[in-house]
Amino acid sequence: METAKNMVKVKGREIVSVPVGTTLFAALEKMNQKKVGAILVTRDENIIGIWTERDLMQDVIQENFDLKGALIEDYMTTDLVFAPHTDTVFNLMDKFLGLRIRHLFIEEDGKIIGLVSGGDVMKSVIHAKDSELKQLNSMMSWDYYEDWKWKPKVR
Repeated sequence: METAKNMVKVKGREIVSVPVGTTLFAALEKMNQKKVGAILVTRDENIIGIWTERDLMQDVIQENFDLKGALIEDYMTTDLVFAPHTDTVFNLMDKFLGLRIRHLFIEEDGKIIGLVSGGDVMKSVIHAKDSELKQLNSMMSWDYYEDWKWKPKVR
């Protein structure tokens, strides 16, 4: 079964981040350029927060919200949720559903090795189920039945 570490490896995408002091507008520009739905916020190369499309949706309706002047550290989420690199796809799915979150940091030996989304987990589950179905179909083909050695008794 696929683990969180394998998912990060297969995903192979760099972690997109901006330093504190970045405006939300600049963060959005980078998110659009990299085609991601979340961006990490760093201070001295340490990840201290995350800001997502969903955060933007909530932030933009606040009174006096100024996208071009607002600093990301004033709007980012700081309650970061981590999962060990050994978690299976189904453990990750449980965390996404149970905690009602959309992104999980994957950690190995106290270091963040990647970020996975609910979509990444769903993709992994679909691939696993597809492989399982192909294997089952190959086991139960018409050849399987035609090559049976058992013959019914003739009376």
